[in-house]
Amino acid sequence: MIQDNFRRIGIIGGGAWGTALAQTLARTGCEVMIWTHEASTASEINNHHTNEFFLAGISLNRNIKATLSLELLAENDLLLMTSPSQHIRSIASKILPYINNSTPLLICAKGIEQSSGKLLTEVLTEELPDITFGVLSGPSFACEVARGLPAALTLASQQENLNTRFARTLGSKCFRIYWTDDMIGVQLGGAIKNVLAIAAGMVEGKELGANAHAAIVTRGFAEMCRFAKKLGARTETLSGLSGLGDLLLTCSSSHSRNMTLGRALGQGHSIEKILGARKTVTEGIYTAQAIVKIAQKKEINVPISSAVNAIIGGKTTVNEAIDGLMKRALRAERDSFATELSVLDKPSLMSPNNG
Repeated sequence: MIQDNFRRIGIIGGGAWGTALAQTLARTGCEVMIWTHEASTASEINNHHTNEFFLAGISLNRNIKATLSLELLAENDLLLMTSPSQHIRSIASKILPYINNSTPLLICAKGIEQSSGKLLTEVLTEELPDITFGVLSGPSFACEVARGLPAALTLASQQENLNTRFARTLGSKCFRIYWTDDMIGVQLGGAIKNVLAIAAGMVEGKELGANAHAAIVTRGFAEMCRFAKKLGARTETLSGLSGLGDLLLTCSSSHSRNMTLGRALGQGHSIEKILGARKTVTEGIYTAQAIVKIAQKKEINVPISSAVNAIIGGKTTVNEAIDGLMKRALRAERDSFATELSVLDKPSLMSPNNG
């Protein structure tokens, strides 16, 4: 028996992405409630139907309401977690007393917990052990999604019937959803691409040219596949929307906070100055450190992520990092890249339409 779509949606986080998802869901007729810890944001959404600080220029659907109460938010049928990844553990612990164990939670943040090196599903399993989780990721700038421009994303859970309910609820003519059971791959694709986007931004900031940009993105994709496979992901997932798709988007647009941070570093600005002028979170900074820690523990070769982390930490300069990458030992491409793609002939992506 096919279950009905979720109709009452609670979104944890009133930033750009949470607001954009709220707008998308409201267009389909869902009742949407956004939780935010900023009273001014909640008031603006409820009274003016805008969220100018995080998503300027967008008139919000009147089916979208905002609240400061996690208890009230938890009464909805489906919860979407859109808060920055480093805040997810603390927010989960706060909502624990109110959430119903039968209410699924869809993780829509992209990152790895810096302090523990754990994926967000692992973090939430520790804090909300009786809740069923899914993950949503893919190439999706919030400003475009909010405007109703076409986008396609991947979601993942271990339950195919839940995947179809998620897809029917979120999907629309402008928001296409594919699904898989590879939760590790979907999470790592969305997290690692932020670090690689910082590297791509540095290349642009140093004005090293299109050749260098193509090289760093391609080698970055090989690094992403190598790292993710070691943690149990399937390479076919990384070659899809939540990996390669998101990587191409984030490494090529000024809408990307991670790429623009890298560009500023490449232009010679200090990390302190860049972050001091920003009002929003740049996830790649925290993910870079987590990736390097995991890579050292599991003996994974991640030269690009290591270089980004060293630059952010003030241990090397952009020029020194580029020089080091170019002077690495020569090797056959098939040994360093093709093996990462060796499982591409084993399709397992579950989708209602592979087109």
